[in-house]
Amino acid sequence: MPVAIHLDRVVKRYGATTALDGLSLQVARGEMFGLIGPDGAGKTTTIRLLCGLLHADAGTVRVLGLDPVREHRALTDRVGYLSQRFSLYGDLSIDENIAFFAEIHGVGDYARKRDRLLDMTQLTPFRTRPAAQLSGGMKQKLALACTLIHEPELILLDEPTTGVDPVSRREFWKLLSEFLATGITILMSTPYLDEAERCARVALLHEGRVVAYDEPSRLRASMDGTFFEVLAPHPSDALARLRGHAPGTRVQLFGERLHVWMPEQDARAASAALSALTAGAGIHPHGVRAITPSLEDVFIARIAGADEAPTARPPS
Repeated sequence: MPVAIHLDRVVKRYGATTALDGLSLQVARGEMFGLIGPDGAGKTTTIRLLCGLLHADAGTVRVLGLDPVREHRALTDRVGYLSQRFSLYGDLSIDENIAFFAEIHGVGDYARKRDRLLDMTQLTPFRTRPAAQLSGGMKQKLALACTLIHEPELILLDEPTTGVDPVSRREFWKLLSEFLATGITILMSTPYLDEAERCARVALLHEGRVVAYDEPSRLRASMDGTFFEVLAPHPSDALARLRGHAPGTRVQLFGERLHVWMPEQDARAASAALSALTAGAGIHPHGVRAITPSLEDVFIARIAGADEAPTARPPS
């Protein structure tokens, strides 16, 4: 498929700190791609490089076939960027904010486009309301409308749902799906691994490196061994006991449940090994069941081996 974004062995440093360490990935035109990782993983730096706001210290960056620094002006009209702190003007109404961004991009006769965006974002009834009086979710939808008023080919979203309530998050994702259906390419960063499941492909970042890179379903299927969900009394204590009894055991706490990875592929052998492990650690589970690993399980497993494994490269 045609490539919208191409990063090849990109390095970015801030003084002695390396924010990106040989980052390589590609985003196809028309897909929704997720940059996933915790704070400090390199997500925002990557997006700012794609916008031409930062210079890479090494490597190649291409966006829609253009160098985002040297050909910044040509790229501006083709890309929409929604930063973590998108600047809406609180004393301007919804209509006036969209008009302002339309004029910045030189969009003439934007009334029809504005009305369509307001209809899609369900903001039409509130179009005269000042932005300062909007809820967090409504502000994000207005920011998205402002980002899309010049009809970009690619939109870059930097953690757009952080701090937004769960209902507004679902509405925002529904909007992204509708815009994706029009042919727009979407790259978004998020710390939420449940959101990564909605992307066609994802790159899991850790300390400026790609530790996993593929479709979410393929990443889950790539995990060796068997995963179990364990319900145990005093889960935090059970976590410490399991790790203390078998230091190499991969076990994580998810709310009130433990996710335990056993290296055995055979379900019966893995179940027997888990029973021996819990008994040896003095744990008497209320319930145990085999589960499909989540992306969070994948991420934790890849981070555990990140220091030993080579940097992930795009699939050929």
